[in-house]
Amino acid sequence: MCGFISIFGPPESDAIQDALNGLLAIQHRGQDAAGAVTFKDRFQAKKGLGLVREVFGEKHLQRLRGHLAVAHVRYPTVGLGEDTDVQPFWLDYPVGTAMAHNGNVTNFHELRRTYFAQRNIHLGSNCDLEVVLYVFADALMRRRADPVTVDDVQTAVKEVYDRVKGAYSVAGITSEGMYAFRDPYGIKPCIFGKKVTPEGTWYAVASESVVLDVAGYEIVRDLKAGEMVWIGKDRVPHIRQVANKPHRPCIFEYVYFARPDTFLDGTSVYEARMELGRRLGRAFLETKLVADVVIPVPESARTAGQTMAEVIGVPCREGFVKNRYVGRTFIMPNDKARQATIRTKLNPIRAEFEGKRVVILDDSIVRGNTSRQMVKIARQMGAAKVYLASYSPPLLFPCLYGIDMSTKREFVARGRTHEEIARELGADHVLYQTLEQMEDAVRTAGNKDLQFCNACFAGTYPTGDITESMIADIERDRLEASKV
Repeated sequence: MCGFISIFGPPESDAIQDALNGLLAIQHRGQDAAGAVTFKDRFQAKKGLGLVREVFGEKHLQRLRGHLAVAHVRYPTVGLGEDTDVQPFWLDYPVGTAMAHNGNVTNFHELRRTYFAQRNIHLGSNCDLEVVLYVFADALMRRRADPVTVDDVQTAVKEVYDRVKGAYSVAGITSEGMYAFRDPYGIKPCIFGKKVTPEGTWYAVASESVVLDVAGYEIVRDLKAGEMVWIGKDRVPHIRQVANKPHRPCIFEYVYFARPDTFLDGTSVYEARMELGRRLGRAFLETKLVADVVIPVPESARTAGQTMAEVIGVPCREGFVKNRYVGRTFIMPNDKARQATIRTKLNPIRAEFEGKRVVILDDSIVRGNTSRQMVKIARQMGAAKVYLASYSPPLLFPCLYGIDMSTKREFVARGRTHEEIARELGADHVLYQTLEQMEDAVRTAGNKDLQFCNACFAGTYPTGDITESMIADIERDRLEASKV
């Protein structure tokens, strides 16, 4: 999970301010690093480890001039999160292009061992974006003439699709224009927008619609699975369908990743989470358990917590106060960092627990670190009963497409019944949403035709090309990162 924005402004404009405003809107998608590349006569870059406000200052706004920009926030799923892995990446030669992505290249290690080794190309990082950049640029270099045309870009995107496996949305710039493309199955989101000002028309692509909202852009539409857009010197958007695969957007975007004020593939994330809460409330009533209060784990569970409480007929209360200066524990780079952060991140309000039968609602239960701590805190605050509820199903399988759930051993639900999970986490009862109810709830919130990538819940990988070698490579990568 990462976030990007790319901008093509009017000729004499500077795109960096819009780019950074966009990054601030998706800081939740990556806290490890941030970067931006602009173009005005040459590529100029600023990248670094840390939050957007820590990486960029006023002096960078003065230096990063140009009407073309691509920017990125990152959390690592491949590599160790070193400064050499910070996006965007760019090449000045043989083709000038800068690029950022959100997702995961599942055959990254295989490409490094074969495709790049055979060409005597030594990658300068452990970031999988670098392989996308080189494959794309290599194809673009073979074009017959200047300037770059939409056909040239389409050929380069097809080359990426043919060689690079996995899930990835990509945004980038050249000296002549801006491009973006969404992976063949559309697992990762990519939204296209524009705004009209006295200076002229601005175009942008981003990971979430909220990025474009805050920068004043009108949403044109989501890119479809396997679709690309190119805007060159004619300043006209050219959209092409490059691959034709079934659309399978990641359902975890609606459950956790995306901001609630985002729309993805025609569906409101806020409405989806409200419906998820309603469905889980009905499921709770069927258990015949009695609760006095629903306490959502902030921030993502708040929306579902309100509707779950309405269905049960009890109040929804802010039992945990979040320290807003501590990042999202799920996307911290290793388990040690997550566990050390949980208690400093959330502090309880005793009055909301003492003597009460409490439902603690979260978006998901992954490793169990947060849930175990929440139950422990609730009991310390005097709760009479502690029920854990998740508005997504049990997570059982590694995500190989860009979510930090890459090793089988991480899942507290794997190999356990619901009763055993409750005992493991110290709860009186554990309640999960079913897979069918989760998917139907998200469809109810907008696009009724959506079919999802649900591999982390069901174990079926939509790309159909996942091998044991890929799984081993990715698990090795994540285990290595967890030691840092």
